[in-house]
Amino acid sequence: MLKTTIKASLLAVMGICATAAVNADEYQASDKAQLLADKYLIVDTHIDVPYRIHNRWEDVARSTESGDFDYPRAVKGGLNVPFMAIYIPAEYEQTGGSIQLAHELIDSMEALVGRAPNKFALAYNTDEIAANTEQGLMSIAMGMENGTPMEGDLDNLHMFYERGVRYISLAHSQTNHISDSSYDIRKQWNGLSEFGFELVEAMNNVGMMVDVSHISDEAFYDVIETTKAPVIASHSSLRKFTPGFERNMSDDMLKKLAENGGVIQINFGSSFVAQQANRYRDVMKKRIEAVNQQFGEDSEEAKKRVAEIEANNPYPYATLEQVLDHIDHVKQLIGVEHIGIGSDYDGVGDSLPVGLKDVSTYPNLVQGLLDRNYSEKEIEMILGGNFMRVWKQVEEYSSERP
Repeated sequence: MLKTTIKASLLAVMGICATAAVNADEYQASDKAQLLADKYLIVDTHIDVPYRIHNRWEDVARSTESGDFDYPRAVKGGLNVPFMAIYIPAEYEQTGGSIQLAHELIDSMEALVGRAPNKFALAYNTDEIAANTEQGLMSIAMGMENGTPMEGDLDNLHMFYERGVRYISLAHSQTNHISDSSYDIRKQWNGLSEFGFELVEAMNNVGMMVDVSHISDEAFYDVIETTKAPVIASHSSLRKFTPGFERNMSDDMLKKLAENGGVIQINFGSSFVAQQANRYRDVMKKRIEAVNQQFGEDSEEAKKRVAEIEANNPYPYATLEQVLDHIDHVKQLIGVEHIGIGSDYDGVGDSLPVGLKDVSTYPNLVQGLLDRNYSEKEIEMILGGNFMRVWKQVEEYSSERP
């Protein structure tokens, strides 16, 4: 069982009520939780391995000293289908070169499979997921984070579909030629651009899942009104727990997602999960700027006070319990059939919750669900069943097109 011996004391972080620190070893999945993690298909729809090894190469087919994913840890956690993010930084919209980077990242995943064909296999459809799993192989699927490589040309959509990309996050941290971004105060399109509407329809037709993570609220509603197939939020959490954070989904958006038949894949990053972590960097920045302004940025007094601020206000990591709170809320609001996992491993740096620090820890999530009286069927749905249903429906819509 989960050893939830969390101390009742609260860490005061800049006047924000932060959850008490919890040691990772205070979480211990039972044999039953491990059995369920091994028994049922686990699909994690957002893992940033491609960009991680593009910047600093490591052979993730073997144990690695850094990062959140490698094959041995993934096997320990029961992971079957890591969706590898073909991440294109927002600045490529202006600088160019996004298509080349996307191809390089896809190449790296093909190379990973080529180096370890006894461990991995590429998966381009739901049938291949089943076949690979039956053979004991981990399926490498791919989604594109930021649609900048479309470059306004639907031929690029078809090209990347042929290369194995099966979802596209329409934008990232800045507005692009497709959609406004949730992070960008400039609302160039007030939702989707004209090309964005065309792209959503084309993605439906080709069998590509539309990912609503990262886009603005207006763009989300544009997608919902346009799409003929269910959509995904590949790595998002709930605004209920992070008020004012547009990157997460509001309750009204969740209701629209349910009407669409889509799924929200819960992001594990602490800043997505807990308000104190979400506000931490902004509040710390303001406090440090105030000190620098008062004493002079390069003064010894300022350096001393900044060091004290940082030492006395450690990052307030979220906990597994708080991730489970997000899952509970979705279940209560729109139903368990709309919940999945989109951890953002290797994409959120050192900000993962206690108890969910890497791909070996999915059994901890299963244990938490058991402790909250989720049925075995519900756990199966959350781990991967709900997402596979959506993917299958997107495939079926495309196949039924004339």
